[in-house]
Formats: sequence, structure tokens, C-alpha cells
Amino acid sequence: MPLSNTQHESIMRIYDDIRTANRHIQQERYDEVISLCPQIADIDSSIIDISMANARARISSDSSDSTADELDSALQTLRLKRASALASIGKPADYLDDIYTCPYCKDSGYVNGNRCICFNKKAIDLIYKDSNLKNITNNENFDTFSLKWYNNTDVDPATGLTPYNNMQKVLNVCHEFVDNFDNTFSNLLFIGQTGVGKTFLSNCIAKALMDSCHSIIYLTAGEFFDAFKSGDYKDYGESRFDTSFFLECDLLIIDDLGTENGSSYNFSNLFYVINERMLRRKSVIISSNLEMPDIESRYSQRIFSRLVSAYSILRLFGDDIRCMKRLSPR
Repeated sequence: MPLSNTQHESIMRIYDDIRTANRHIQQERYDEVISLCPQIADIDSSIIDISMANARARISSDSSDSTADELDSALQTLRLKRASALASIGKPADYLDDIYTCPYCKDSGYVNGNRCICFNKKAIDLIYKDSNLKNITNNENFDTFSLKWYNNTDVDPATGLTPYNNMQKVLNVCHEFVDNFDNTFSNLLFIGQTGVGKTFLSNCIAKALMDSCHSIIYLTAGEFFDAFKSGDYKDYGESRFDTSFFLECDLLIIDDLGTENGSSYNFSNLFYVINERMLRRKSVIISSNLEMPDIESRYSQRIFSRLVSAYSILRLFGDDIRCMKRLSPR
């Protein structure tokens, strides 16, 4: 489903605001520099005059190549003089250059007629503003994650690790996932009982990637599957989720897989998204209370095969942290 005209106009107004804010910053910088070194204003005036003369010379049949070369040389001399003047007041040579929040589209939203990656992020943020992910990640992020809730005494017979040691390893994988996100394609599958930190870790990763301007969609399994029903069945009602962005966002997070109603329709849509994002090399994080044998028996062999072959399977275990926090003295 494409953006509505209203949604597109809202995003373009965001770009207008960004350009206005950056021009304001640039003007403040220029005023600051001129107050410290008035000579720069004279240099800029000379640069403008010679640039115009150079442009006229290049389109005039009466001008020789030597004239254009002389003007080019004069411009280069002035630019070096300007850089030296900026350095004399402790400013870099590019301090007065145009300011762009996005270096790819230069805050236009488009690159060669195609939507810029920053446009898609703004579109996703606009459409999914009601998902409350940003509010959640204010409290659930790597800075607030604590290992103190994980037992370091009881050893899990399957792994030979305590919940504490296991979570240390899982946490390292999560940090590596974020650190290498732009260079390495990978997916994560968190499995474990309720309250062991699966959703919290997903939010930690989401927060870290949103802070580096990546587009994230977080959905519960119910929201994920209901979005397809709303698009395919008119009598099901409308969903605020646009399924086309399930394929386009940088990271898709599906929480609590296995809580949805089991049906071939749901499983077909799940396979489609998982497989299509694999082909596009776009990452997915899935969390589930189900153990791997249960996932294999519940879902199609095609889905299970994709999860086993293309996902890092991270099993979390320990006590229910939600219960411990509720019972913990404040």
C-alpha cells in the first residue's frame, strides 16, 4: 500500500523543516565567523564576482581558454585564502559549507528520482508512530540492561551454563549484531520462557539501530498477522500497519511468535516475509516462547528450514524477571 498524498506531504514538510533548520545553523556560523574575521566577507564577495566572470567566460565565444584558466587560478587562490582565514580563528575549511542532515539526498528525500533511505525511514516512523517502540526503548536499551537478574549458581544441563553466563554470551551476540549491522547480513531467533529477556533484548537492539538512523518495525505476532488480514479481507477491518514496509525496513522484529492462531494463511505470509527479506538480505529478529521442536511441529518445514539455516538461535533461560522486578523492594 503506497503512502497517501497526506502522508507524503507530511514527510516533505519534515524535509522543509530540516532544510530551514540547517540554513539557520549555517547563517549563525557565518555571522559568528564574520564577527571574528571580517576579512572573510570580502573574500566571499570576490569569490562570487570571479565565479560569475568565470561562468560568463566559459559561455562566451569571445573569451580565450587562457582567460578561463586565469579565473580558475584566481578562484583557487581565494579559496585557499578563505581556508587560511578560517583556520586563523580555529574553524575547519568546510565550516561554512552547506549543511545536510542526509548526505545522500541532501535533504530532498530523493536520489536520482528514487526515494532515499532516509525517506523510507521517515515513512516508517510516520506510519508506525502508534507502535510506541520509541517510548519503550527509552527504558529498555543496552544502558539499562542488567545481568543482576540472572542466576549465576544453577547450571543448565543442556548448555552447561548458568543463566548469567549464558546471557553474557547472548549479550555479546546482540552487540555484534548491532556493530556489524551495515556490513554483515544476519538474523536472530530468541527462544525461551516468558520473562527471561527476549523482548527486552529486541528493544535494546532496536534502540541502538534507531539511534544510528536505521528504520525499525516492531510488531507482536498478532499485529503482524492481522495486518495481512486487513489488507486481504475488507470485512476484517483496517490495520494501521502497512505490510509493504515489512519488506522495506532495515530491521523487522516479530515478538511472541507462536501466540497467533495457527493457519496455513498465517504461515504462508510468515514464510513470504522471511524468505523475501532473506533474498533482499534484510535482517529479522524473532522471539518465541516455543522451543525448537515445537517450532518445527507448528510451522511448515519451509519456515523451520529458513530459521535453522539463516538465523542465530539464542536460547534464554532463567527465572521470570518480570515477576522478580514486581516482587523486588523499590
